[in-house]
Amino acid sequence: MNEKVFQVNLQDNVAVALTALEAGSTVPLIGDTEQKEITAVTDIPVGHKIALRDISDGEDIVKYGVVIGHAIKNIPKGSWVHLEEMASNYDERSSHLDAVTGAPKDMSYK
Repeated sequence: MNEKVFQVNLQDNVAVALTALEAGSTVPLIGDTEQKEITAVTDIPVGHKIALRDISDGEDIVKYGVVIGHAIKNIPKGSWVHLEEMASNYDERSSHLDAVTGAPKDMSYK
């Protein structure tokens, strides 16, 4: 099993998928963590965030031991945390980007 998830800081409530994860897969959690493994409840692309616990609407998203954004809906443990679930504290424009492609959704191209 080569699939892994990396938690950067013990205070984080999200970690990074080091490989693409399929919903239902239970994978090792490495890094600064007290959990040994986590089960993905949604498909999660490589390099994207996975919720380490249930995160409530409005709650801070913590990565690197710092607040990087806040939840804009309830996020279940094991879910993909992306731009449809959170808003960045650093880049207001990111909330207008497609979570998969990164293409702007707030303008049309002709």
